[in-house]
Amino acid sequence: MAEALSRKGAGASLAAASPSAITTAEPVSEHPPALRTPSAPEDSQTRVSTSEPAVTGQPRQLPANLAELREAACKCADCALSAKRKNVVFGVGSEHPDVLFIGEAPGEQEDVQGEPFVGRAGQLLDRMLDASGWSRDSVYIMNVVKCRPPGNRDPKPGEVRACSRWFDAQWDLLQPRVVCLLGRVAAQRVLGTEASLSSLRGRWHEYRGVPVWVTYHPAYLLRTPTGKAAVWQDLRVLAERVQSLRAPVSGG
Repeated sequence: MAEALSRKGAGASLAAASPSAITTAEPVSEHPPALRTPSAPEDSQTRVSTSEPAVTGQPRQLPANLAELREAACKCADCALSAKRKNVVFGVGSEHPDVLFIGEAPGEQEDVQGEPFVGRAGQLLDRMLDASGWSRDSVYIMNVVKCRPPGNRDPKPGEVRACSRWFDAQWDLLQPRVVCLLGRVAAQRVLGTEASLSSLRGRWHEYRGVPVWVTYHPAYLLRTPTGKAAVWQDLRVLAERVQSLRAPVSGG
């Protein structure tokens, strides 16, 4: 798989580009942002304790490689979403990614094609990746849940819990260096918090020992193009963190 950061140099590509590289389109209704009012301030190293559980599945014997895990997930019927899906939307990209991007759930086009982020928001995500020196082949893209909720609504807590065994098994096999959560729903579900997206952006979190960064969902940028400057800054910080983790540690 391509290693875009080492090939192009993330710092150079980001410095040479500008926020205008992340182009936008007309607003769409795909996964509207609906940001919540911020909860009490959260310490930068501590999760907010809420009634919404973090994504932690019950231990079960699952395949030890991504191809077999995908095949097993495609047979899943653990929640009601399986009844009306066209496809399980498992994930796509490098099997050992520097960056793992996580959204909340598949939309209509994702359900049809069986691949995450292939609608208009996905096309914008592709441009965001390209502007940062990455591609779909050099990162990994997935969602918190694998099946499309009716009408593109937010996934319910029970649906998240039912899908968490696939989520956690995928995470363990991928072993990403850094994770980027796209949008409020993914951030709240993974970090186990009800804090608003705006309060979660701009500082590092951690999930299962991996650094986690939060930014806006690409669909939000389709609806609110003025947000692209903030996302551009988020991508720069994300790339710099990846580059620092890839750099060899000097001895002595």
